[in-house]
Amino acid sequence: MISLYQNDTIAALATPPGRGGIAIVRVSGSGARAAFDVLFKPAGKQTVESHRMLFGRIYDGDALIDECMAVLMLAPRSYTREDVVEFHTHGGDQVAHQVLEALYKIDVRPAEPGEFTRRAFLNGRIDLSRAEAVMDLIGAQGELASRAAVRQLTGGVSAFIRALQEDVTDLLAGVTAALDYPEEIEEDEAAGETAVKSRALAEKLLAACNERAARLLDTGFEVALCGQPNVGKSSLLNALLCEDRAIVTSIPGTTRDIVRGSLLIGGLRVNLSDTAGIREEADTVESIGIDRARSAIKNADLVLLLLDASQPLSAEDEALLQETATCPRQIILNKCDLGEAFSLPGALKISAATGKNIDAVRALLSEKAGIPSELPLTSERHMRLARKAAEHLLSAAIALENGEPLDLAAIDLHTALETLGEVTGDRVDEKLLDSVFSRFCVGK
Repeated sequence: MISLYQNDTIAALATPPGRGGIAIVRVSGSGARAAFDVLFKPAGKQTVESHRMLFGRIYDGDALIDECMAVLMLAPRSYTREDVVEFHTHGGDQVAHQVLEALYKIDVRPAEPGEFTRRAFLNGRIDLSRAEAVMDLIGAQGELASRAAVRQLTGGVSAFIRALQEDVTDLLAGVTAALDYPEEIEEDEAAGETAVKSRALAEKLLAACNERAARLLDTGFEVALCGQPNVGKSSLLNALLCEDRAIVTSIPGTTRDIVRGSLLIGGLRVNLSDTAGIREEADTVESIGIDRARSAIKNADLVLLLLDASQPLSAEDEALLQETATCPRQIILNKCDLGEAFSLPGALKISAATGKNIDAVRALLSEKAGIPSELPLTSERHMRLARKAAEHLLSAAIALENGEPLDLAAIDLHTALETLGEVTGDRVDEKLLDSVFSRFCVGK
């Protein structure tokens, strides 16, 4: 574990490294104002005020580094609730590097990954769930993932969890009252009411844990295109991506390895895998591709099984229909522009070559993904803790239903309350914070 000192001053590049229009170097801590005064010289007679962007020059001693903009944000009105300075220099690694080196010479140290956001949490500006949302928003791939992160960042998860904490606290208060004033509160009545409410809260927590939807927001909806060789899988991939990602020829077995591509449909990232054509007679290299195709089919959220509509169903087609029968599957009858030799119930008829019904395939993918518009919990850590809290609530309910004493059920209720506190950061230790902030980028 890296030791972090809340009273020292840290600095890091807050924008991605490399060439660009602007590079932002962020400084936070008790020495930020002094660093601003030492390095930055405002042009003309500008007055230095908090939250006012200034134009000037930045120096390393007497050496001019750059003409830039700079802003001083005095505590507590800053991201970290400490004094914060940002230098907005011309983009490029060299200029930002020189600014950081100048800062390091005056007792400013390099920030660790996520340390700015960690300080924002430790200084009470945001709770832990909102701190985690910062990184989720940065890494969001698709509008739905971005929306979920923004909801968490603006306190959606906090509000959900804190409402449950209040409910559990009320239950504990009722149990305590029944234990302290048995002559006024009937214990059996209190036990029955507490059991019902505990079970209801557990069910609410479990209903908020949609692991599938959370995974899709994080990694995307996995779709495998499968079928016999030369059935049009690569043509469909290219049509959906609107680019020539996969090689298309009339020679069977052109695709020998998985060709992947991604697109956004309805705000969700959809990952397409064009697999090798599955057939029995194949050389060594093609056989490896077929094995990988079968693995992709097994792990896919949806399998698009392509069949050649212009030719009668073959024995190989029948075998593929049987092989994929237990998978989440949609049958696609391709090449319908060349004629329709057969039909299958529920199959979607398209022509990847002409573009016929490609929009219908996109609509199908959006429908099959089926992500709710609002998800209370989207983090695996939050869902794990919610399930743990639900277990203790159910344990309390079962104990009371079985006639166990109220004070035993109170132990489970207390544990459930403490577990919920780990979501928002009411109960944390250094190990948990290290785990949460280790995935952050430097400068955030």
